Amino acid sequence: MTNILSDSAYVVESLPELWFGLVMISLGVYLLLDGFDFGLGMLFVEADETERERMLAAFGPLWKANEVWLVLFGTVLFAGFPAVYANILSRHYLLVFAILLALSLRGLGSKLREERDDDQWVRFWDACFVVGSTTSPFLLGVFVASWVLGEPSALAVAPIVVGVTVVALSIVLGATFLGIKTRGALRERVVRRGQAATAVYVGLFALTAAVLFVRYPELQPVLQSIPTAAMVLATLVFATLSVGAMSNGYYHGAFLSAAGLAAVFVLFISTLLYPAVDPAAGLSITDAVVSPLSLNLTAVFAAVFLPIIGFYFVFLYTLFSGPASPETSYH
Repeated sequence: MTNILSDSAYVVESLPELWFGLVMISLGVYLLLDGFDFGLGMLFVEADETERERMLAAFGPLWKANEVWLVLFGTVLFAGFPAVYANILSRHYLLVFAILLALSLRGLGSKLREERDDDQWVRFWDACFVVGSTTSPFLLGVFVASWVLGEPSALAVAPIVVGVTVVALSIVLGATFLGIKTRGALRERVVRRGQAATAVYVGLFALTAAVLFVRYPELQPVLQSIPTAAMVLATLVFATLSVGAMSNGYYHGAFLSAAGLAAVFVLFISTLLYPAVDPAAGLSITDAVVSPLSLNLTAVFAAVFLPIIGFYFVFLYTLFSGPASPETSYH
């Protein structure tokens, strides 16, 4: 108890670094869970009405819960590194509002289409759903890249490339998720789209590394390191496994492999950022972290509540683990 209440020492010496890891893990889990929702929304564009009802049935019980991880990411960042939270949100003020608008379009589109039956109304909100599902991962990728690279403008080349890369990854995640949740012609089509998107993602991942190497000389030592080479190899392995699993009908394996792609991507972003936590302001983890007493107490709360959140998600995904059907409680 004395260590926890100390204002001169962290309860664990490496607690600031562990908290930085928690920030990035929260971001990674959000990318994975809401990523397949975004991918589903993009694949929604070529589905007929029956297929759309089935896709929304798969999406419906989960998407609001998945956004908990975006809130958790912001909460953990604010709790551990409040100066960074203030800096990046104020620096990219308009981009943050654009992300919120895109997320709102995604949510409103999926809900309001059900309120009336006329075709024009349904088509309009379906379009909002697709647009929101496409722009959300793009803008989130731009936001994260701008933060990690210390870019003052979201219109720089590298953040835009990263945004497109996150869009491709989301399609991979959405296709593998729908491979589990759907059957028949819909499953066959989304699997083909997922295989194509996997190849595109690998190409964009390589393009991202090349753009960073050329435009950010200070990152060249990191990009030429053995850990980065291992992450590139892991990306190729997970991509191959995902495509192979989809081809052979192992849809749960395909989704796990796609999740591996997402995990490697976030690890790559984290490696580029560490040990800085706000490159634009020149802040490292030790510069920006809160006082020992504040972080110690916050860590205690995290140790209590994070397992509860984890249990909730295990329960939720177990409850809605079967194929989606509009005729069941999914709707």
